[in-house]
Amino acid sequence: MASDTRLRIGAHVDQVDPITEASARGADLVQFFLGDPQGYKGPKIAYADGAEALRAAAEGAGLDVYVHAPYLVNVATSNNRIRIPSRKLLAQHAQAAADLGAKGLIVHGGHGQGDDDPSLGIDNWVKTFERMTPPLPILIENTAGGDNAVARRLDRIARLWEALDARVDMSLIGFCLDTCHAHAGGEELLGIVDRVKAITGRIDLVHANDSRDTFDSGADRHANFGSGKIDPEAIVAVVQAAGAPVVCETPGGAAGQGADIAYLREHLPG
Repeated sequence: MASDTRLRIGAHVDQVDPITEASARGADLVQFFLGDPQGYKGPKIAYADGAEALRAAAEGAGLDVYVHAPYLVNVATSNNRIRIPSRKLLAQHAQAAADLGAKGLIVHGGHGQGDDDPSLGIDNWVKTFERMTPPLPILIENTAGGDNAVARRLDRIARLWEALDARVDMSLIGFCLDTCHAHAGGEELLGIVDRVKAITGRIDLVHANDSRDTFDSGADRHANFGSGKIDPEAIVAVVQAAGAPVVCETPGGAAGQGADIAYLREHLPG
């Protein structure tokens, strides 16, 4: 098991038995969904013995746990039929994740409708946190595509953080930096950690992923290190500079993700 000083590195795994999945990858941490990532139904614990048993098993194995909110959570939109259920779903998953002892709930920044003023999406995020007291850190993740995305480019993220900081308690609002999303979203990886920290003050988690597509493509398609369009050394540099826990959301199951975890450990100093 990892020492207390080693950077914690793991993977996004199937939710049925995250403990076994972690062991197969040599992971220090796991990230998973609670239920259907493409549905509006509330969280569901797939682990056979339930939430308390999963929490105890993870603690016993020395594993850190992160939960990813469903993909269709979009609290930024002006569409009431999406925004209102999204707020409810975000709150439900936050509580379920907290009950598991998770370190954080990751959620995509979302996007506005069509030609909506970007300020509407930002204001909707602020209102979400004005109505919600998170039971654990909510980690907003940068996204790869969407012309009206709240968190694709750093200038929008800066506007979001400025608005949040002015109106809500930021102690449980953090940031998740995805390398594939940054590359596909049109943000150079060189120096990105410093640029993000200048905006958010923190990076709580790194999603370390190669990209199947070219720079600024807007396509969210992950690849294993060395098989995509990002220099693996650039991914290592981001991980090293961030100094935050790492999730590999790459394909290939235990073999593919295990190789990516091993690559990071081999190339990171110490």
